[in-house]
Amino acid sequence: MPDASPVACGRAPQRIIGHRGAAGYRPEQTIAAFELAARMGVGYLECDLVSTADGVLVAGHGATLSQTTDVTERPEFADRRTTRTIDGTRIDDDWFVEDFTIDEIKTLRVREPSPAIRRYSTLYDDRYEIATLREIIDITATLSATLGRHIGLYLETKHPSYFRQIGKPLEPALVETLDQYGLNAPGSGVYIQSFEVTNLLELREQLHLPLVQLTWVASAPYDRVSAGDPRSYADMMTPEGLAEIATYAEAIGPRKDSIIPRTGDDALGQPTSLVADAHDVGLAVHPYTFRAENAYLPREFRSSLRRTDLGDMESEIEVFLAAGVDRLFVDHPDIAADALGKRHASMPGGSGANGTFT
Repeated sequence: MPDASPVACGRAPQRIIGHRGAAGYRPEQTIAAFELAARMGVGYLECDLVSTADGVLVAGHGATLSQTTDVTERPEFADRRTTRTIDGTRIDDDWFVEDFTIDEIKTLRVREPSPAIRRYSTLYDDRYEIATLREIIDITATLSATLGRHIGLYLETKHPSYFRQIGKPLEPALVETLDQYGLNAPGSGVYIQSFEVTNLLELREQLHLPLVQLTWVASAPYDRVSAGDPRSYADMMTPEGLAEIATYAEAIGPRKDSIIPRTGDDALGQPTSLVADAHDVGLAVHPYTFRAENAYLPREFRSSLRRTDLGDMESEIEVFLAAGVDRLFVDHPDIAADALGKRHASMPGGSGANGTFT
């Protein structure tokens, strides 16, 4: 594993976003994953936020618990298994975070959600609790002090329409928490993200923080779908759509395939105009997600036919940096730090950073 020491701060860390922490090495969104990502040189820690039954914001990629915790083996919660429809998709026979109080959530233990790919990470199953937003803010402050450099946060409101519909909106608790910690201020290093539009527009009026409009390669924001608005994510990534996003957000977070699509044989194709179009209207571009396993890499960067082996993510990152992206959501921060460090050293004056904002 490449060097993960605090000197990674010389490797343009402001461009690396630790996606759910160091999700390639530890069960995602745990304090351990965040700590490791910070020590590997990220500039920001990213997490998804969902709500418990009593309104506490906790880290969770979605509302379900079966793939990320030991809840299926907890007989005391067997009667919580149920079926829900979230963002138009029916989810059968699962456990949902909004049915648990924070005290109950804290009894669960987190597991690697992709055990077939990330077998090493499964060694850390059942060691860690689900983290609350407050705990994540606290550990980020501690790590910043320990490592001697500021580490920021990327916070995603997950399924905001759904949580609002069930009477547990995410936004009030988010704003309250950021206010209490003094983080609702320009320059605090906190960014707020959403795949929806309505809640970002509302948060624009309540927060003094940069917003990131997340996009997908298909479908549309669920708030627009439920309102009968025909505009899709593809529409949002046109020059006209980007100009509209620029009225309320500072950046877009597209899936990386929207920037460089895959060809029919799963190699990287030619870049689209998305980065240039976004920059033209003043938006930074932060694509997701860079992962080192062969299962996720373009064909030309795979090291073998084994999906679990690590390939050449560093070279993939180089291609996207050359395409002009500003920041990177990564699961393997140490590899990204090495890629950025080499680029940084090769630029005139030793400065390879070209982020639109820091």
